Amino acid sequence: MNSDKNTPRLLGAAFLIVFVASMLSGSLLNSAIGSGSISDNLVNISNNLTLMRISILVELVTSLGIVVLAALLYVVLHKQNQIIALVALGWWLAEAITLAVSKIGAFALIPLSLEYVKAGAPDSSYFQTLGDFFYYGFDRQGWAIHMLFFSLGGILWYYLFYRSKYIPRVLSVWGVAAVSLVFINVALVLFDRSIELNTMLLAPYLLFEALIGPWLMVKGIRDGSETG
Repeated sequence: MNSDKNTPRLLGAAFLIVFVASMLSGSLLNSAIGSGSISDNLVNISNNLTLMRISILVELVTSLGIVVLAALLYVVLHKQNQIIALVALGWWLAEAITLAVSKIGAFALIPLSLEYVKAGAPDSSYFQTLGDFFYYGFDRQGWAIHMLFFSLGGILWYYLFYRSKYIPRVLSVWGVAAVSLVFINVALVLFDRSIELNTMLLAPYLLFEALIGPWLMVKGIRDGSETG
């Protein structure tokens, strides 16, 4: 019985941890890499090695958090439809794995950036080609693919939330609609590299994820006090 009382709290904490870690890692990565050409990126990384390493570590924490979150969601929602829950679990496990693997590209940028600066930051060289591959072709494309898996799983999870009434149905509808916008945006990004993630399309889901964690934690506390 105690495990039932604690499940909403654990689920809420997992949502919150994944949200905070994801936002933090993205902010750290942007600070470490900066903007501009790949040459500028490599120089910035060489000057911000600690930030780069921390961003990678936090992203790996995000990946682990996704696994825990997916497992908890399966425990809570599999009775609604076990097949849909298993598919959603599979999508989010694929999301976590893809995110972790994509960080190989970020790791590779660290020694590459040091060698680039050591070579005198030549204007045209294989360093830029490798840097472009590791950052845009590996890290960023991997991140976009992980977001695709996330959105596919998210649609299914929030549909199951709607059926279960575990959270208010208005939140479930919000979740489905918001993550569907993410799916559309990410699909366009994967289709055309010149297209970027649109903050306006991501904002509804970011707000949803920022609210759902605390809501579930409060639900767990309330349910525990009512049955205690």
